[in-house]
Amino acid sequence: MAKKDAPPRWDHRMQQRLARGEAAALGELYDRFASLVHGLAHRVLGDERAADGVTHEVFAHVWEHPDSYDHREGPLRTWVADLTHRLAVQRLRATETAALAPDGSGSTEELEDKVRHASVAARADYIVQSMPAPLRTALELAYFQRRDYRQTAADLGVTEDEARRRLRLGLQLLSTAHDAAPGAPPGRYGGAA
Repeated sequence: MAKKDAPPRWDHRMQQRLARGEAAALGELYDRFASLVHGLAHRVLGDERAADGVTHEVFAHVWEHPDSYDHREGPLRTWVADLTHRLAVQRLRATETAALAPDGSGSTEELEDKVRHASVAARADYIVQSMPAPLRTALELAYFQRRDYRQTAADLGVTEDEARRRLRLGLQLLSTAHDAAPGAPPGRYGGAA
């Protein structure tokens, strides 16, 4: 059994390959995480072009600074998600602050509320994407198809107790989306990876 603080093999090999400057490693990392990065950036920014820009920034940062990943902070996926979140929030703040200045409308409190709301939404999306498929499927049935736990159990072919357990665990994971404020320490995406 591997030590608890040892990074997954793929994460470790990827970091080594990036540190050696292997362009193929960056391509592989992009293939694996581009949709995650773009989706999180878009969720925070609400703009396709801005999300594209953040996606570019994230992969440029990973390429230029592969040693800034610390496996003790969590998996590579979590580090990439946290980096995406941080860069997207920086861009949102810059954009919104620039919009405040010329016309004088709005306030910094409104800006921070917008940033906080976007952060929680992005974290919730990440949690749903990262949770085990049985939990995600149960939540999708209950939320999108308005199934109660009995109907969910029947649809999934599990006991009612198991359906309740999956729904409860999924909701507990989602409830952590509010726990991470924009100024929280790194690793805010680690709970659901």
